Amino acid sequence: MRHKSSLLFLGCLWSFFVAQGQAELTPGVIATHHDETADTFQFAPVIQAKATPVEDQGQSGTCWSFSTNSFLESEMIRLGGPAVLLSPLYTVRCAYMQKAVNYVRMHGALSWGQGGEPHDVINMYARYGAIPESAYPGLREGIQLKDLDAMMQAIKAKLDSVVQGGADPDTRPNGWKAAVAAILDAYMGSVPDSFRYEGKMYTPRQFARQVVQLDPSDYIEFISQTNTPYWEKAMMMVPDNWSFQHDWNIPMTDITRIIDYSLQNGYTVAWGTDVSEQSFSWKNGIAYIPRQPYAEMSSTQKTTMFERPQPEQVITPELRQHAFDNYQTTDDHGMHIIGIARDQKGNPWYIVKNSWGRHNAYQGYLYVSKAFVQYKTTSFLVNRKGIPSEILAKLGKS
Repeated sequence: MRHKSSLLFLGCLWSFFVAQGQAELTPGVIATHHDETADTFQFAPVIQAKATPVEDQGQSGTCWSFSTNSFLESEMIRLGGPAVLLSPLYTVRCAYMQKAVNYVRMHGALSWGQGGEPHDVINMYARYGAIPESAYPGLREGIQLKDLDAMMQAIKAKLDSVVQGGADPDTRPNGWKAAVAAILDAYMGSVPDSFRYEGKMYTPRQFARQVVQLDPSDYIEFISQTNTPYWEKAMMMVPDNWSFQHDWNIPMTDITRIIDYSLQNGYTVAWGTDVSEQSFSWKNGIAYIPRQPYAEMSSTQKTTMFERPQPEQVITPELRQHAFDNYQTTDDHGMHIIGIARDQKGNPWYIVKNSWGRHNAYQGYLYVSKAFVQYKTTSFLVNRKGIPSEILAKLGKS
């Protein structure tokens, strides 16, 4: 996942919210009053899980790591652990090295860019552990997040020269993996073999095992597509699925059924989606699917579409699949769903934590309708304990 280039201006200054490795919990995004007669959007909380502060991925395509690490941070809090900001750029660095290996093994026939998926964070956590952001900010002095694009171009140039050589990547005499690691070091800084956290030294794997204490096998990722059978695993057919992961394919209505159940039982959701719709507004903190297509709206309707609740389109699996097949829905952003609210008309909305800083109507959060989630979800990842038992049974799990 990555956010589209038209959205890059939304990145703000890179900032940190870490003090002694601990993060202050977010105070929440819900309005202090709820007026059922109001003509503007009014939201009242139903469920809201604890989350670490909103961060800013800047002008980079690393939303998948920021959002899913935020998800893991909420998992730690839910289990009574410390509110630690994990380093999203440590995950990014580990993933980019693995992506480079796959690029060479695929003879360069692999989408190369900054994007990734929620499962990449889980896979890197399982393999390489975790580091608090205070111990690995992930950018060398003078380097900004926007510079990661130049880093990826430099890596690709090296990989293309390797591919053109035509030898087995593991026996190549030019040490291409070391060369890629050197490029990563130049931009992101070298990864410490060990680091201090609250007076004790840890390696990344020790920190994951002893402090984070999350089991990677607890997390399940879902997709929903009509071109492969439901209740079987299928490949997530998006360019940023560089690891070729297969996920559980479920009916569209089970997307929101699982998300609702997770939130109602204290779990949160790592969410992949498309944010290219005209009815997605970062500035206003609102995303929904209006009944009337945007192209058919009057100029007045377009300028007032984020002022109050509007009737929404009924989403069907066929409509959803068509949007994938014509590229109207693409895999372009990852966020973190932490709760449910209702507007003044009683309509449910998901409370969504973003990673574009705090400069919008809800200090870095959005309210997203169920119709939008059913229509625009590309994938989502949850704790297996946050899945209804009858759905777990269909997956052959308990």
